[in-house]
Amino acid sequence: MNLSELRAQIDKIDNQLLRLLSERADLVHNIGAIKKEAGAEIYAPEREQQLLDSLFARNEGRLTPESIRAIYREIMSASLALEKQIRIAYLGPEGTWTHQAAREKFGASVQYLPQPDIGDVFDNVARRHADYGVVPVENSTEGAVNHTLDMFMESDLQICAQIMLRIENHLLSRGPREQIAKVYSHPQVFGQCREWLRRELPGVELIEVSSTTRAAEHATREENSAALAGRMAAEVYNLSILQRSVQDDPDNATRFLVIGHQSCPRTGNDRTSLMFGLRDEPGALFLALRPFGELKINLTKIENRPSRRKAWEYFFFVDVEGHHEDEPLMAVVSELKKHCSIVKMLGSYPKAESTRP
Repeated sequence: MNLSELRAQIDKIDNQLLRLLSERADLVHNIGAIKKEAGAEIYAPEREQQLLDSLFARNEGRLTPESIRAIYREIMSASLALEKQIRIAYLGPEGTWTHQAAREKFGASVQYLPQPDIGDVFDNVARRHADYGVVPVENSTEGAVNHTLDMFMESDLQICAQIMLRIENHLLSRGPREQIAKVYSHPQVFGQCREWLRRELPGVELIEVSSTTRAAEHATREENSAALAGRMAAEVYNLSILQRSVQDDPDNATRFLVIGHQSCPRTGNDRTSLMFGLRDEPGALFLALRPFGELKINLTKIENRPSRRKAWEYFFFVDVEGHHEDEPLMAVVSELKKHCSIVKMLGSYPKAESTRP
């Protein structure tokens, strides 16, 4: 075939795709009507993950799983918009890593509401000004985001999904690298790039700001300044990428949580987050953790935070494999209540694969 014939074949396939997408949109609209009548949640992360897993398994063509995920992300995003104008609150401003994580999960067709603080994300979802919220919870290099953990102590919101995003911090500026006198970024990003900064920009002033987007704003306005931030920030603020991927750990990743009013149904490949407070008695932590081992439940993470109710009292945040409706995990929760002053289920949700920025 010559070039014109090949393009004609592509046009024919595109027409078929458009017709099939329209048929799919009609079915989505009908599903949305059924959900609204039943009072069910429009966003179904369990169905989303099942669809992606099925597509990956059936794929026999040239497209990579990453490409399929990106294509269907936008198809599912448009589908959500057909059912309802979904509003997503996230830790802003525009161009932050949390914004990018939210876009990875919900696509371009929903409405995004940047918030100045993690507490504001929780508040907007709790008051139903937003349908869901996206907040960071931990980084593979710098550890837990304590503000997010603290918010769960007071909030009744549930975790319904998670996003694992590979983080690539870039050096952004309007001018040449040799003229940089100061670099702006978030404290966690400086921690992730500590060795590179020491080696490549010795003596340059490092200035902490509230977000990587704020850093990009400073780099846009100020001469001889730069920012450590992501690709989206470079695009939003029209900055040049002087050096790509400067984080010390090439596998650097951040985990984000999607919060809403309901947890997620069982998928068969789930994670559950919960918190508990210990009674002030000898061996309390041992007694609380023992049932996890006895019932062979894999405990994947544990963090502790001051309770803020009483001096030297702590809450423990735990992630485990499984769903809160699984019998072994229900048994663990029952045992926890015997030894803990409080036990709170934060939500069950599908495990997530890491995605590239």
